[in-house]
Amino acid sequence: MEKPTEKTAAHKRVIELNDELENYFSNTIIPQLFVDADLIVRKFTPAAMSHFKLSEDDLGRHVSDVANNIRFPTILENIQEVITNKQGIVKDIQTTDKVWYQMNILPYIIRKENRTNGVIITFVDINDRIKILNGYERLNRSYENIIHSISHDIKGPLSNIDGLVNVLREKQDNEEEKTKILDMLSKSVAHLRKTINDLADIKESDTDFAKGEELLNFENIVEDAKLALKGKIAETDAQIETDIGVTQVKLSRRNIRSILYNLLSNAIKYNSAAPPKILIRTWKSGDKIVLAITDNGIGIPPDKRETIFERNTRVNTHVEGTGMGLFIVKRMVEDMDGSIEVDSEVGKGSTFTIYFRNQ
Repeated sequence: MEKPTEKTAAHKRVIELNDELENYFSNTIIPQLFVDADLIVRKFTPAAMSHFKLSEDDLGRHVSDVANNIRFPTILENIQEVITNKQGIVKDIQTTDKVWYQMNILPYIIRKENRTNGVIITFVDINDRIKILNGYERLNRSYENIIHSISHDIKGPLSNIDGLVNVLREKQDNEEEKTKILDMLSKSVAHLRKTINDLADIKESDTDFAKGEELLNFENIVEDAKLALKGKIAETDAQIETDIGVTQVKLSRRNIRSILYNLLSNAIKYNSAAPPKILIRTWKSGDKIVLAITDNGIGIPPDKRETIFERNTRVNTHVEGTGMGLFIVKRMVEDMDGSIEVDSEVGKGSTFTIYFRNQ
C-alpha cells in the first residue's frame, strides 16, 4: 500500500510537470496545439492564437470546429492517422492564406497504457525558405535557358560571319570591297560578342530574385534583333513593320531579346512569299502587356500548334533548324509569369501573341 507521503510527493510532481508544461506553452514562440484522442483542442500556444486566430473560447471544442482557422484541408485525416498508427507525420504545407509551414504531428503516448492520448501539432514557418528554394529553382531554369539560347542564338551570327569570310576570299584583288567586308565582319563579331554577353550575364546579384528585371524600350529591343538578323533580312528582302503601342516594359532584357530574336528569325525563315512581311506590335490589354509578331509565312497545321513548343520539334524539315527555338521562347515567357499563343493558317501565315504581366 502506497504511503500518504508517497502519494503527496507524486501528486506534487504531477503539479510541477503541469506547471512546466503550462509555462512552456505560454512562452514558446512556435505555434503548437494539443489535441486529445477525442479530437478535442485542449491547449495551444499564444503563437498559435496569433497565427491562426484562435481564442480561449476554442479550448474544449472539437478540432473540426477550428479547422477553418488552421486553414489546412486534410488536418483531420492527418491527426486520425497519427493517433491510429502511433507514427508522426511531417509535411510542408501551404495554408489558404499562402503561407508555408512545416507541420509536425506527433503522437502523445501514455507509456504505461501504451495508447495514444492525442497529438501535439507544431507549425514551423518556412515561408522564407520556400521562397529561396523557388528562387534557386527559377535560377536553375534560367541557366538551362541560357545554355539552350547560346547554342541556338549564335548560329545566325556565326553563319553571317562565315558567309562574309567566303565573300572576302573572293574579293582578294578589290581593296575597297575587302575594306567594306572587313568592316562588316568587325561589326558582326562585336554583335556576336554582345549577344553572348547578354545571354550569359549571370551575376551574383541574380540570386536576389527581385532584381532580374529592368525598364526596357521595346523599340530598342526590336532594332537590336533586326541588327542581329541583318544578313537574313537583306538576303530575303524581308519587310519588317512595327506598331509599338507600349514603348516601355519592365522585364528581363536577356529573355525579351532572345524571345524577339527567335520569333523574328522564324518569321523570316519559314516564309512562303517573297519578300517576307512581318508586323511587330505591342499594346496594353487589361493588366497585361501584349507582344505580337505576325508573318505571311507557310503557317502551322492545326495538329502541330501545341507540339511546336516542345523540345526538338520541327514542323518543316526542309528548313534548317534545331527545333529548339520555340521551346526556348515558351520557357522564357513562362519564367516571366507570361503566356504565349499561336494563331495560324497554312499558306497564309502565323501570329505569335505573348502576354506579360503589367508592372
